[in-house]
Amino acid sequence: MTTNTRERIMEAARLTVQDLGYHGLSFRELAKEVGIKSASIHYYFPTKGELVAAIMRSYIERHEAFLDNLQAEGSGRGVLMDQYTDMFRRTLLNGNRMCLAGMLSAERNELPEDVRAEVVRWGEMNERWLAGVLASEDDADAGDARHRARAVFAAVSGAQMIAHGRNEVAAYDDVIAAYRGSGLLP
Repeated sequence: MTTNTRERIMEAARLTVQDLGYHGLSFRELAKEVGIKSASIHYYFPTKGELVAAIMRSYIERHEAFLDNLQAEGSGRGVLMDQYTDMFRRTLLNGNRMCLAGMLSAERNELPEDVRAEVVRWGEMNERWLAGVLASEDDADAGDARHRARAVFAAVSGAQMIAHGRNEVAAYDDVIAAYRGSGLLP
């Protein structure tokens, strides 16, 4: 077995969880999709919780690097916020999937503690990045930027949930446009 097998397992699991949630993930079905035996998945990930925690860590790292790279490019707030909202939009365009952490948040009470911790870490990473973008305004107060960042994160996540429920990316676009028009998003 190779690292490639581990990555294939994680990618297939991520897509499944983004579509069906934690309880929709079955090692047996995952093994069929990846083309291996179910016992092989247990070789890499003894439990479903360990697998989902690993895909959450990878998800966070990938998106944090993406967002940090955007900010390092020195673009203005408007461009950064466009890229941020487009990140959530692209997830919808991939089979009407939800953000991994957003999907898992709905099942929070049933998740293993290590998965819950990663879901919280996702939110904290988003809020920290958004606060940095919002605090770059000349007159922005750091405390105000943190509060506004949480509101922006909740708003964008909610817009994605509405669009997902309707299976309609245009609904996401309409909500995001309304947020921009109201001044919630720069």
